Amino acid sequence: MKTIILGAGIIGISTAWHLLERGHEVVVVDRQPDAALETSFANAAQISVSYCEPWANRDAPLKALKWMFDNEAPLLFRPHLDWHQWRWGLQFLAQCNDAAFERNVQQIVALGAYSHAALKDLVSTTGIEYNRLERGIAHFYTDQKSFDAAGHAVELMRKHGVQRRLVSRDELLQIEPAFKAYGDKITGGTYTSTDESGDARVFTQELARRCLERGAQFLYGHDVLRLNKIGDAIDSVAVMARQTSGGGKKDFILKGDAVVVACGSYSAPLLRTVGVDLPIYPGKGYSATFPLLKPEGAPMVSTIDDGKKIAMSRLGNHLRVAGTIELNGYDLSLDSTLARARCHMLSRRIETILPGVCDTRTPEEGGNPQYWTGLRPATPTNIPFIGQTRVGKLWVNAGHGTLGWTHGAGSGKALAELICGERPAMNFGFLGAEAARAPRAVVAA
Repeated sequence: MKTIILGAGIIGISTAWHLLERGHEVVVVDRQPDAALETSFANAAQISVSYCEPWANRDAPLKALKWMFDNEAPLLFRPHLDWHQWRWGLQFLAQCNDAAFERNVQQIVALGAYSHAALKDLVSTTGIEYNRLERGIAHFYTDQKSFDAAGHAVELMRKHGVQRRLVSRDELLQIEPAFKAYGDKITGGTYTSTDESGDARVFTQELARRCLERGAQFLYGHDVLRLNKIGDAIDSVAVMARQTSGGGKKDFILKGDAVVVACGSYSAPLLRTVGVDLPIYPGKGYSATFPLLKPEGAPMVSTIDDGKKIAMSRLGNHLRVAGTIELNGYDLSLDSTLARARCHMLSRRIETILPGVCDTRTPEEGGNPQYWTGLRPATPTNIPFIGQTRVGKLWVNAGHGTLGWTHGAGSGKALAELICGERPAMNFGFLGAEAARAPRAVVAA
C-alpha cells in the first residue's frame, strides 16, 4: 500500500515511520528543505502528559476579554473579518464549561499517555538523541488563589491516571534549586516526575533520516497545489517544486492508496478545497532560545511559570523559553510591534526568574537571542483530528495545538494503525469512528 503524507513535522514524520514499520510505501511532501522547520522547529520542548488542560474552561471567556488589549497576554484574540476565526471562537466558547472541560481532558490525557509510551518505544528502537531530560515537569505559582486552584487540576489529572501532585515552595525548590533567587515570590507548585523534555526538531529530523534509510521518499521543497478529487474519493495530489534547475516550474501528480494531511494549521484550508471542513485555527506561539552564561545555575527540570504562562526547558547549553498564544490569522512576522513586545516579555521574564543565568541581551546590545514563532493548529476542544474523512482515501492527522510534541509519536502510530484496519488501544474519539466528539467535522455537500 502506498501512502502520501503531506507535512514533515513531528506528526507527519511519526506517521511515516509507523507506516513504514507496517510495510507501506511512503512519500512525504513538505515545502521546507528539511523536516520540522515550521511548527515543530522551536517549541517549548516539553512532553507534558500531565499539563494538558484545554484552553477552554469556565474562566477563559472573562480572561480573554480582559487580555484583548494587553500585548503580552498569555492568550490574545485579535479579531479579523474572517468567518473561520469567528466560528472557531463561538465553538470555543461552547466548550467553556466544566462538563466539556472534563470530557476534553479525558481524551487529551488518553492520547498523551498512549503517545508517551510510543515515544519511549521509538527512542528505544532508534537510539535517537535529542537533549532528552527525564526529570519531570514542575509548575510554580506566584499567588495563593492560583495555587489553591491548582489543587482542583491535580485531583482531575489524578482521576485520569496522571501522577501530578501538589508541592510546597520548599519542596519545589528542592526539586529544582535553580529558582531559589526567585523563591520568595513562589507560593507553591505542582510536579509530575514521569514527564520529560527534549528537542522536537532534532528528534523529528533524526526520525526522518531513519525513514529515508528504510525507503521513504521525501519531496522537500515542494508545494502542495491541490487535492484532485474524482467522485467521492481523492484521485491524486498535485505538487510543484519551489526551485528547479531548468528555471521553469511544472506541477506533477502523485498517486497513492491513501493521502494523509498533516500540515498543521494549513490542513484546514487544504481540506476545505475538497469539502472537508474542520475547525482548526492557527494560534501563533513564540519562543526564545538563550545561550547559558551560568550553566550551573540553569534549571534541569522543565518548568512552567504560571504567572506568565510560559515554559522553560534546558537544551544542552541553551535554555528554551516558550509561551503565549495569539489568535491573529496566519501572520508569522517577528518584526511587528506586537511580536517584539511578546518576544521581549520572554527575555525580561527569564532575567527576573533566573538573573544572570542566560544571555538575554538583544542583538543591539551584543547578544544573540534566537526568537521564533510558529502557528499552533488549535481546535476549540484542544483535541486533534486523527482518522479518516468522509472523502475516500483521505486521512487527517492535525489540530494538536500546543501539544504536537507531546502527542506526536502516538498520533502517528494511531493513524498508521487505523489505516491498516487496526484499533488503537486507547479511549479516544477518532475522526470517522462512531465515538462522539465535539465539535463534529462538517463536510460540505
